[in-house]
Amino acid sequence: MDSKQKKLVVFTGAGVSAESGLKTFRDSGGLWEEYNVMDVATPEAFEKDPALVLEFYNKRRKQVLESRPNGAHNIIAALQDQFDVHVITQNIDNLHERAGSKNVLHLHGEISKSRSSVDPELIYSIKGWELKMGQLCEKGSQLRPHIVWFGEAVPNIEEAQVLASTADIFLIVGTSLNVYPAAGLVDYAPYDSPKYVVDPNHTRAELIPNLEIIREKATAGMEMLRDMLLKMA
Repeated sequence: MDSKQKKLVVFTGAGVSAESGLKTFRDSGGLWEEYNVMDVATPEAFEKDPALVLEFYNKRRKQVLESRPNGAHNIIAALQDQFDVHVITQNIDNLHERAGSKNVLHLHGEISKSRSSVDPELIYSIKGWELKMGQLCEKGSQLRPHIVWFGEAVPNIEEAQVLASTADIFLIVGTSLNVYPAAGLVDYAPYDSPKYVVDPNHTRAELIPNLEIIREKATAGMEMLRDMLLKMA
């Protein structure tokens, strides 16, 4: 890496993966409509009915494995040729990595991994799309999805805040900045650093100084923004 490369920090949300066919619980017609979120995405739900929780995430994992990175993922990865790119994502899929991004920090966990339900430091890769009842960690506890559930702390948020605070350029792609604490990351970006939001929806970004909003979906917006960024490299 060229030591003179500017640090480009890219904060991504569900809008990036939506164009690959992955939806969140907020989208109509998505997998979440089959389930009550409180029954599948909380620690209490896993304690009450772990088989149901595993089934839900197995379906999501299967969707991820069948999906492909889209243009937005590919453009973000390609920008590594001109910038020191660091991706911070709210998404639990691995599409950024599959597109070639090397520095990806997952705030809400990774669907392709499991972890011990008694020791959060014990994390394992999942082969295929199924995590089954009876699959145990080395301490003998049932493995759970490596996901940050509602009501749980976001363990990587401090690392993300440090990354944001060192950004020469800060991008926000595919998120309406409504989910905290992640939505607060933009507030850590240096005041003088250029900031851009790519999202078709109205967001609180309108209140943030030194920020430009591109009201497009992720791929179209990143195509527009790429040309602007390359002039700044």
